[in-house]
Amino acid sequence: MADSFPILTVTAAVPAVGAVVTAAVPAVRRVAAKYTALLFSLATLVLALVTLVRFDPHGDRYQFTENHTWVRSFGLHYDLGVDGIGAVMVALTALLIPFVILAGWHDADPLEDRTPNRRWRPTQGFFALILLVEAMVVLSFEATDVFLFYLFFEAMLIPMYFLIGGFGDRAHASGEEEAARQRSYAAVKFLLYNLAGGLIMLAAVIGLYAATAKQLGTGTFSLQEILAARASGHLHLVTSTERWLFLGFFFAFAVKAPLWPLHTWLPNAMGESTAPVAVLITAVVDKVGTFAMLRFCLQLFPDASKWATPVILVLAVISIIYGALLAVGQRDIKRLIAYASVSHFGFIILGIFAMTSQGQSGATLYMVNHGISTAALMLVAGFLITRRGSRLISDFGGVQKVAPILAGTFLVGGLATLSLPGLAPFVSEFLVLVGTFSRYPALGIVATLGIVLAALYVLVLYQRTMTGPVKAGIEGLSDLKARELLVVAPLIALLLFLGVYPKPVADIVNPSVQHTLSDVHKTDPKPALEAKK
Repeated sequence: MADSFPILTVTAAVPAVGAVVTAAVPAVRRVAAKYTALLFSLATLVLALVTLVRFDPHGDRYQFTENHTWVRSFGLHYDLGVDGIGAVMVALTALLIPFVILAGWHDADPLEDRTPNRRWRPTQGFFALILLVEAMVVLSFEATDVFLFYLFFEAMLIPMYFLIGGFGDRAHASGEEEAARQRSYAAVKFLLYNLAGGLIMLAAVIGLYAATAKQLGTGTFSLQEILAARASGHLHLVTSTERWLFLGFFFAFAVKAPLWPLHTWLPNAMGESTAPVAVLITAVVDKVGTFAMLRFCLQLFPDASKWATPVILVLAVISIIYGALLAVGQRDIKRLIAYASVSHFGFIILGIFAMTSQGQSGATLYMVNHGISTAALMLVAGFLITRRGSRLISDFGGVQKVAPILAGTFLVGGLATLSLPGLAPFVSEFLVLVGTFSRYPALGIVATLGIVLAALYVLVLYQRTMTGPVKAGIEGLSDLKARELLVVAPLIALLLFLGVYPKPVADIVNPSVQHTLSDVHKTDPKPALEAKK
């Protein structure tokens, strides 16, 4: 469905313009810069919700499309469009950014102790970078031209690098100099891993263009043109070519996702970032990787996707168990949440490549629910860490006696992380496991161990930090303030609402899931039950 008003372009342009305006606010107007960023993020949220409400699940596969020739001689197009999955992911991104901004309201304020080793923290730059990441992520979810997607897939690394390296966590036990060194290490590791994946993807993108040029006479990067040419029989990739191209795309997405063993950058990046930036990483940016598996890997390379499925499913199960086991043994709150996310992304990838409607619907819902639950848990953890000045679990104890609201919201976020029935992640995790069991029962059985381990690391974390006697340094801990409640309360409300009534989101994504399954020529397996005589 084309639209005379380019709502997709405007949705991405608003945070991009907001980044420029926020950065241009005079240095002495730090509060004005914060409100400017918040205003632009709320405007983006309104546009994303309008798109979501107007999206017709039973209409065209890609809606609100915009098609413009960019560089004709190279087959480059400015092509945008969203299916149900894309519309939901744009809405999730736009929903989380205002909470990220509110939670990080004081994270980039100037440090009061201006010793030679302490640097000025430009507030305007911090919030401008957040809006810039939002614009690039939104465009990644909207792009239906492969090269256009690649540009923003890579470009978002630049502002993320500066957010990780330049605005790190102040609660560091090793002093400012060591903290700066570790932030730099985490930022460089994040950048190198993702650049390596991006360079391999670039080779695959060029290879895809060459393959289309050879068979169609003119090369193209347009997803819809490639799908139409394949459906009409004019484009048929050689098996070996398709597999190599698939591997190039999948490798980049597996790094971003992150999938074991390409995940090692994530604990460093999340551990050394402020809590809002950590949410930006795992709840927003990393979702581009799993989303792209659905949009590009399965649609462009259906036969290669089926060929690689057994190995990918094994890697996904390893991610589930490995991430959960390492979360159990963590002493750092933020690194624990990071390893828990590795486990959760394993569930998402498991659902995608189970190649069932339940699995892929569950994976899509998991992307949404994980974004909300991780944001709730990490942001409350960030409030806790800021108060104590430490992120070590051993430095906490008895918090629920002095800050009951903080402890209560932390508990709800943790219970959502372990997929407690009645909270949003349970529905998605259940669907992923049902979809996996129906086709790969052995892998489904092993994956359920991740649920048990999740209960262990979440409940142990809560017990060690919130219960027991009040530890030294905890006595004067303040409870959540109005701004912090404004951040956490809506996220918890969403976890409860989607936990008991996921239908609004499921109705939007299910038709897109059916389209994706038809691309790979897969149908749900029939129950192997025979009537007994």
